[in-house]
Parts: sequence; structure tokens; C-alpha cells
Amino acid sequence: MNISNNFKTLALSAVLSTAAVSASACTNFIVGKKASVDGSVMVTYNADDYGMFGYLCHYPTGTHKQGEMRKIYDWDSGEYHGEIPEAPVTYNVIGNINEFQLSIGETTYGGREEMVDPTGIIDYGSLIYLALQRSKTAREAISVMTSLVEKYGYCSEGETFSICDPNEAWIMEMQGTGKGSKGVVWVAQRIPDDAICAHANQSRIGKFNMKDKKNVLHSKNVIAYARKMGWFTGKDADFSWKHTYAAPDFSGRRFCDARVWSFFNHWQKGFDRYLPWALGKDEKAEDMPLWIIPDRKLSVHDVEMCMRDHYEGTAMAIDSTNIGGGIYQMPYRPTPLTFKVDGKEYFNERPISTQQTAFSFVSQLRSWLPNEIGGIIWFGNDDANMVAYTPVYCGSTVQPECYNTSGADAVTYSDKNAFWVCNWVSNMVYPRYSQLFPELQAVRDSLETSYFAAQKQVEDKAMALYATDKAAAVKYLNDYSNEKAQQMLASWQDLGRLIIVKYNDMAVKKNKDGKLVRSVVRPGYPASFAKKLVKETGDWYAVPAKK
Repeated sequence: MNISNNFKTLALSAVLSTAAVSASACTNFIVGKKASVDGSVMVTYNADDYGMFGYLCHYPTGTHKQGEMRKIYDWDSGEYHGEIPEAPVTYNVIGNINEFQLSIGETTYGGREEMVDPTGIIDYGSLIYLALQRSKTAREAISVMTSLVEKYGYCSEGETFSICDPNEAWIMEMQGTGKGSKGVVWVAQRIPDDAICAHANQSRIGKFNMKDKKNVLHSKNVIAYARKMGWFTGKDADFSWKHTYAAPDFSGRRFCDARVWSFFNHWQKGFDRYLPWALGKDEKAEDMPLWIIPDRKLSVHDVEMCMRDHYEGTAMAIDSTNIGGGIYQMPYRPTPLTFKVDGKEYFNERPISTQQTAFSFVSQLRSWLPNEIGGIIWFGNDDANMVAYTPVYCGSTVQPECYNTSGADAVTYSDKNAFWVCNWVSNMVYPRYSQLFPELQAVRDSLETSYFAAQKQVEDKAMALYATDKAAAVKYLNDYSNEKAQQMLASWQDLGRLIIVKYNDMAVKKNKDGKLVRSVVRPGYPASFAKKLVKETGDWYAVPAKK
């Protein structure tokens, strides 16, 4: 879905318990191996859309007989599209990473509506998981993905994919060639090892060097199709993918590219030169580069924190004291993104971290370790700011119960399910953010600190097992992943109960000797809000002066 042109919400999956969820307004970061602290390639994903129900999917390894077919159901709607031949061998996939440390994310940007081909069989979501099941490397995944849509047709809107393995990071953009064509145009660029990249529902690839066969891949018709349609008439060297197929408008810049700007702004001094582009109002503003070389290298923790960004400390910050944040400076805003007052249209900022996230991950891909140990998807089942990312190793074949809970879905609550328990806590915190978030933050950060502290010891033990018994090593890491996820769930259940008891009725219970007591503090309004209230109401609430 193109958030820059369309704010509609995709329909809830028709098959709630089995179909994946729509991800129409998402954010991806990519970190090259020489741009990370430990030499890992990293890729992230916030899967955002209202009505979403997120879980950690699993596709087991498989062997398939000749003639065996794979039914394709739309990742967003659950609608049946058709079938394609199965691959002879398919690989283990847990979440958005496979057993070879290949990880793929996406964001939808929409592009030209006339390029959508509803007759195609394969949608963007199905394409991701087909590639993860059939590919060992990023380059192979690009080949698999493009071959499939060129043969069976692509039925989604314009899409940007992050495709990464322990050695290479790529960004690929893809669109159809119109109703009934079953054609596709695409281009992929390798991200330099020392660079970081991002995309967020706005096409990002501009001009590209078609002669650089090592770092640029594309469909044969990538420019010819645009010429055929009359959208481009210049020299090949001047062709820009995004300006031809998905030209950025105000919404594409302010609601989408602004998230990219915020990520880059953390990691390169002077990046405020591109703020006018992110603000979206200056048509002549300087466009951002596709990637940048960061001033310092990024850790997994750094990347996780960037996934929690609300433009803090920038011109677009929404953790401010303006009225939009309510009494307690909530860095979240209701949707839709635009609204009207007296016939004039206004908008809310759209940050990286948002309440509509169903799941979030940071994949850590390490070439110097066996795949089963080197690949981790750090997974959270709600708004990135409101969860602790737990480690799930890529060889895992059994999901944690909390990330794959029997009976839980988009309309069925379960206290055994991470999506619902984390949502329960988040939705208590949102309206009283400045008051309650420190409680959540303390639990979140404590858990994540413990995971990072234990990582070396856990992996050393796994390596020792791997030397003599690979299966035992994989099981050990799978058990560890499940243990940490369930530990997180228990901590969040405790957190929810604490918040209910400690902060009920807009008061705060006191703590004595580590235990809550009945005595309460009544904090009243924060000073900043009290001033705004008085400014708006004048003397209406003024207590008469004593004579």
C-alpha cells in the first residue's frame, strides 16, 4: 500500500489464525557489515498497520515431489490467488530469517496505480517467504523473487525490499506493468559494506549505474517500459526509478522519507541539511542520498533504539508539551494521519515508532559463525518502543508459545499471547506516557541488557555442542530462545499488574520497603499542561481570592 497516496486500511485477514497480516506502513533499516560494531549485517522491520495481528511464523524444511504445487494466499487478505510448483527442497524459516541467515523485510510505497496487475498470482508478502524458503543468499533471493514474478505475475503495489545475508545487503524495488500484463519492472542495488540505508513507504532508488553489474541488478525492461508509457524520454543515464514510477509528494516525504531522515540524522553530523526535504513543503529541497556512511558504527542495541524513534530532539519531535500529547506528553497521535478543521486539512507526524506496529525485528547476521549460531532475529510483538526484543536463533524449529499462541488472533485475546499482553500494557501507558513509561522502560531495558550480557556465554556453549552434535546445539539455542520469550511474557504480565495496582484512579501508591502501601500521592497535572489549561480557560477555574 502506498501510504504517501492512500491512507485506507487494508482489510483484516480472512484467515485470522493462519494468514499473515498486512504491513502497509512499515519501516526498514539496513546496516552493512563494516558499519556495525561487530561486523554483522543488520536489517530491521516494523510491521505497521491497524487491525494487524502479529506472530512469529515458521516454515519447516521440506522435500517436494515433482508436480507438487504450492497454493498462494495473499499475505494481507488471505485471498487465494492460485498455485505454483513447489521447489524440490525448501529451507527452514523462522519469522523473517532462514537457516542460512538470509533475512528479508519490506515497505509498501504504492507508486503509479495503473501499474498494479491484479491478475498476477504472487503478492509481496508471499514473495518474501517463498524467497526465504528457496534461497541461501541475498543475490539468490533476488533471482528467485524476480524469476517467480516474471513467470507468474506480481499482484501488489510498488514495494521496497530489504534483502540481506551475512555478507551482503541489498535494497530492491518492484512494480507491475499494468492490469492483465503479468509483467514486472524492478531494480536492486547493493548497499556498500560501510554504509547504512533505510526505506519507509516511499520509493528510495533514484538514478543507478546500469553498467555496474556487480552492485546493480535490474529487469531488462526497467527503462523501456517507462519509455513505452511515455513517462520518460531522456538518456538512460538520467533515468530515476522513483521520480518515474513513484514521484515523492508532500506525504511521501513528510510521512515516509522523514523516518529515513530521522534514522540517518542519528548517525551523520550535518544531516539537518536534508531537513527541508523531510519536512516536505519545499519542492526545491535537496533530496536525501540512498545510503550514508555513518560517523560511528552501530550495535544491535543502537539499531533497536532507532526503531523506537519519535523524532526526539528534532523539529518534528512529538514527545513535546504541545496539546497533541495530552496531559502526559504522549509521543503518539491518533490516526488517520490527516484531519480537517473548518474545512482546512491538517496532519499528524508519522514517526518510526507507532502504536499500529504488530511486530518488530532486528536481524543480526554474522558470517564468522555457523549459520545456526550466527543468525538471530531479535523479535518483539508490538510497538518497538513498548517491547523487549528477545533473541530467536535462525535454526529454531519450535516457536515460543507466546509468539504463536493457539486460539489467539486479531479478535481473540489471550493472556498467553505476547501480542495481546504487550498491547494491554502499551495501551495503559500511552495516555499517561510521561508518568507510566519509566516503569515499562525499566523492565524493557533490564531484559534486553540481560540478553546481551548472556549472549557470548550462550553462544560459546552452542559452539562447543556444535563441534560434536549439531542437532544438540540447534535444540539448545531453540530452547534458550523460547525460554527468553516466555520470560519476557511473564515480566510483562507482572508489569501490567503493577501498573494497574500502583497507578489506579489517577493516583500513585507509595512504596515502603520494596512493597506498595495503601498511602497514595496525587500528582495532579504536570506543570506544562496546567499552564496550557489555564491559558485556554482563562479565569473559569480560578479560585476566588480571599477578601
